[in-house]
Amino acid sequence: MSDAPPDDPAPEPVGDLLAATPATAYFWGRVAGDGELTRDCVTVRTEDERAADALAAIAGTGRTDHDHRIAARESAHDASIVRFEDEYEVQVFGTPADRASAALGLPIDGRPGGYRFDAFSEYRPQLVRGLLEACGTVCFRESSGSVGVSFVHDDEALLRTVRSLLDDAEPHVPTDDLSETSSGGYWFGLAGGADTAAFARWVYADSDGSGLYSAERRQKLRRSVERATDGEVGELSR
Repeated sequence: MSDAPPDDPAPEPVGDLLAATPATAYFWGRVAGDGELTRDCVTVRTEDERAADALAAIAGTGRTDHDHRIAARESAHDASIVRFEDEYEVQVFGTPADRASAALGLPIDGRPGGYRFDAFSEYRPQLVRGLLEACGTVCFRESSGSVGVSFVHDDEALLRTVRSLLDDAEPHVPTDDLSETSSGGYWFGLAGGADTAAFARWVYADSDGSGLYSAERRQKLRRSVERATDGEVGELSR
């Protein structure tokens, strides 16, 4: 886990988005966390242009200037707080949406989803990385000198699935129970005893070589963990 070098590689296009690979695990994690499916289109959103380029490369699609806008986002924990952030949108048209709904249990056309990610069991870090970057938050708690990592989404079923993924991760990542947010969604965080340094190393392992990450999210987690552990920047790169 390290800051991206100037020649950071872009992912290669994937011939079949439903095949189990590190790239498709990351892609569908991002779609599940901050995307949507209609019968003929997969839409995925990101606040990081580098991640948008990576997602477009995986899907073998191009991006245009029109995919970028400034979006208003309510705080998940306090609906009175609104932030204005960059938002990039990638769309993939054709059969992948319908196939992903059937194979992975992703919601389509507003119907509930079942979230079946067993196909990506060998690529759990990349799948969780996509979910973390799509619907996760990272903060440094000044009062306790610790790192807060949480997942927030409107779909309770998705968050229950994410908790299961973390329960089965190696290293084990203990989590708190699900709670409701003030804005009507749900959230949970890593438990107070969770080893956030080990989690950071696990979830971003080999990300430099694959290009499957958001530069902003990775850097924020990295710096928060190193600040909490009194480590120097770069210490988590091994």
